[in-house]
Amino acid sequence: MGLPVKFEDIKKANERLKGYVRHTPLIRGDKLDSLLNCEVYLKPESLQLTGSFKIRGATNKILTLTQEERARGIIASSSGNHAQGVAYAAHILGIKAILILPQNAPVTKIKGTKALGAEVILHGFDAIQRYKKLYELVEERGYSLVHSYNDPILIAGQGTVGYEIIEDLKEVDTIVVPLGGGGILSGVALAVKEINPKVRIIGVEPYSIPRYTESRKVGKPVEVPTRDTIADGLMITIPGNNTLPIIEKYVDEIITVEDRHIQRALNEIIFKAKLVVEPSAAIGIGAAISGNIKFKKDEKVCFVLTGGNIDPERLIKFIQ
Repeated sequence: MGLPVKFEDIKKANERLKGYVRHTPLIRGDKLDSLLNCEVYLKPESLQLTGSFKIRGATNKILTLTQEERARGIIASSSGNHAQGVAYAAHILGIKAILILPQNAPVTKIKGTKALGAEVILHGFDAIQRYKKLYELVEERGYSLVHSYNDPILIAGQGTVGYEIIEDLKEVDTIVVPLGGGGILSGVALAVKEINPKVRIIGVEPYSIPRYTESRKVGKPVEVPTRDTIADGLMITIPGNNTLPIIEKYVDEIITVEDRHIQRALNEIIFKAKLVVEPSAAIGIGAAISGNIKFKKDEKVCFVLTGGNIDPERLIKFIQ
């Protein structure tokens, strides 16, 4: 059986998204070289139009909906960044959007979603609770679903991050990607490996929620308990049935990292790279700081910084 996403889907998404999303820059993070023992490059999706890569997949999905599906209105569940991506696309296309966010979602993400004209429902504290509410509303009101990570069209949109990295740095050796639901990791891995199979792809997930680490051991999706992590954007407890087979085929390593290393990485990125990111985006550099990933001095390593939507009060607390 073939994979749910093909390289051609990512190429089409790359063309479809032109004019809707930003081709984010690839930044040389030379002040981090000695700390991470490699040549550091940063792909800051924190500079994306909504402050996160999520706009790519959401917009790609919504642009492929039929007029009838758009007319019904769209609904999504999110920890915050996917919600803003969906809200943005819905706003520019004139579509009604309903977003279900956790009750403890960062205020920045709630305000950003509402500012784009979407209806926000705060419900539960984890993805399972939110998706239960979502499917109830889909059944009751007939909304069109825009899944946050497991939809093949959405995965193709997220894969454009990898497509851009190769365009801007053909000689890249390793790409490190945060791992939550797996939408961006699966898309990036597929795009990059189909262009250059020699590039090493590493996914990094929170130590407290190792759903892909456990799933890889048995070769099928494994649900793990919900536990706290400062990487709130990565709090998914079970892999998707579409993301997992892509990750199994194309991702070389999956690493876990503890919150203390993520917090240190956040500070290093802010003060050395001069970029404001959220904890979920810093997890790859956190893994490198922890020593869980080994690099060579001349290795060109690109860290995907997935988003920068963090409450100012929370940011101050981390810095202190």
